[in-house]
Amino acid sequence: MTTPDIPPLQPAALVARRATAADHDVMHRLWQLFRHDLSAVTGALPGSDGRYRTERLDRALAGETGWQARLLESGPHPVGLAVARALDEPVAVISSFFVVAGARRTGAGRRLVGSVVATRPGRWSVAHQQRNAAAAAFWPAVAAGLDPGWTSERRPVPGRPELPPDTWVTFSVTG
Repeated sequence: MTTPDIPPLQPAALVARRATAADHDVMHRLWQLFRHDLSAVTGALPGSDGRYRTERLDRALAGETGWQARLLESGPHPVGLAVARALDEPVAVISSFFVVAGARRTGAGRRLVGSVVATRPGRWSVAHQQRNAAAAAFWPAVAAGLDPGWTSERRPVPGRPELPPDTWVTFSVTG
């Protein structure tokens, strides 16, 4: 059995939207890929069932106040996800962000960030580990493109003293 060739990602075909209940399974699959990628930096292991924890995603998918999940698609192909929290606070947080490897360096990540921050004008923050080279390059570049006055600061990771501090990038967007 052969697998049909999938055409390369076309940036014009990228659509980022709020995830719905119908996206539950797709979002959970993308989440497992995200957590697996992140485990190279955090050392996190899956649970005894072979899956990574999903509490943040579940809160966003359930529509809890202040939480939102977004799905990035290229035609019928899911290619990324974002989870935002503290949407009802003075500084909203992009708490989880992932683009599949085949869609990276195509503008997909920027399209997804734009979709997230368009949901709410004001201040936004996102944390990353400095040793995550891709995130350390991506987030300052994105923040600078959105807000010339963006800032960066290092803060300890709550409950994870064995990890180096997170780098928090903060920027503002207007409506």
